[in-house]
Amino acid sequence: MTTNDTSMKKTLTIWNFFTIGFGAIIGTGWVLQVGDWMDKGGGPVAAIIAFILGAIFLLPVGAVFGELTSAIPISGGIVEYVDRTFGKKLSFVTGWFLSLGNGILCPWEAIAISKLVGMLIPQLKIIPLYTIMGYTVYLPPLLISLAFAFYVIRLNFKGASSAAKLQGFLTKMLLAGMLIAMVVSVFTGGPHHLQPIVSESNGNSLIMGIIPVLVMTPFFYAGFDTIPQQAEEAAEGLDWKKFGQVISLALLAAGIFYACCIYAFGTIVPWNDFVSLGADGSVPALAVLKSINGIFFVVMMCIAILGPLGPMNSFFGATSRILLAMGRKKQLPASFEKLDENGNPKTANYLMAALTLIGPFLGGNMLIPLTNVSALAFIFACFMCSAACLKMRFSEPELKRPYSVPGGKFGISLACLACLCIIALMVLPFSPAALVPVEWSIVIGWLVVGLIFNFVSGKSKTVIEVEEA
Repeated sequence: MTTNDTSMKKTLTIWNFFTIGFGAIIGTGWVLQVGDWMDKGGGPVAAIIAFILGAIFLLPVGAVFGELTSAIPISGGIVEYVDRTFGKKLSFVTGWFLSLGNGILCPWEAIAISKLVGMLIPQLKIIPLYTIMGYTVYLPPLLISLAFAFYVIRLNFKGASSAAKLQGFLTKMLLAGMLIAMVVSVFTGGPHHLQPIVSESNGNSLIMGIIPVLVMTPFFYAGFDTIPQQAEEAAEGLDWKKFGQVISLALLAAGIFYACCIYAFGTIVPWNDFVSLGADGSVPALAVLKSINGIFFVVMMCIAILGPLGPMNSFFGATSRILLAMGRKKQLPASFEKLDENGNPKTANYLMAALTLIGPFLGGNMLIPLTNVSALAFIFACFMCSAACLKMRFSEPELKRPYSVPGGKFGISLACLACLCIIALMVLPFSPAALVPVEWSIVIGWLVVGLIFNFVSGKSKTVIEVEEA
């Protein structure tokens, strides 16, 4: 499988895999955007229902990843799944776009840290460097973001177990943040602050409030696929049936987490008052805590700044494993299949490090384009994975599957349908969620770079075959 003697270290436990996925899903979106969710939904109730439905909607997709990974536990396994079912060309396109969908979130999180620091500590907005897409980049937030990025890069070069320890800490920190919000809600608010249940802005219709939030949820659940990408580093004796279940558990846990957070912040004060706290550009979740308790505010501010480390860490490791798998399949140059002395993908880690460090220099206004590009690339890869799982049920019925998708072929078909619906919303021109030209340019540019890599690797493979002959 590899071109050198170094093998990947098998150290990750079920808990490690859970924290990798959960941490990648959660991040700090709930701190920054819980007010926006209530505003779009016309109240906390609609937002809570939308996030619960979003988790249920993606459960079949999570189960598909669980079935395939428990049956074929290798790093970047999606490349292998599609290769075995649809051939090398579609395997390359799927792997390359999944590496875009996951990899783009490393610079995304680096940008988020820089923007968060500047927003939460305005005093650091000094020494302006330049303006890009209308956003001014300041030196102190830039340096802080780069320091966080270097820390994550260093952990991933040390190995999966070191990165997993960070995820465990960040998971506990995120749960602590939710607990703070719940405690404040219990002692200072109450369910009566959920009124009105439906807002006039949504025509007094709960359903019309749920829909605009529901279409946003796939992005906020992206990250569960980071679990199977590191399957090859599972500890010896791991229960693969439980591994298959842990992906769905991470999705459900994230859904419960989001619902609890929306309820907590929606009941501390009347939800309309909570949403209005963001009118001046403030973060409502932080503003409301600042007015109640200074200590809670400081703790939550630290959680908001540190939170992006979780997704950055998870997506860094997951993307490097996808690139490793593509190198092993000769879809990328041979250097991508090499491992270092710690059992890490060497060239892939260097590429991810470069992408991550570029992030803070791009400015805060790149967040939305990168978000939409990532969502499309991610959901396309999920569709291909689901289609591969369905085809394998026919082409490889005897394959040992420690974990199987509930509902069998019907459950897998639901996963395919869910992905197709989201893809349609993003590519059809008349859809309100359709990609804009700048986003399409990123997608096309990434595909061109991938085709160049693929062409070079094909040439190298031909030379080697000729020499051997």
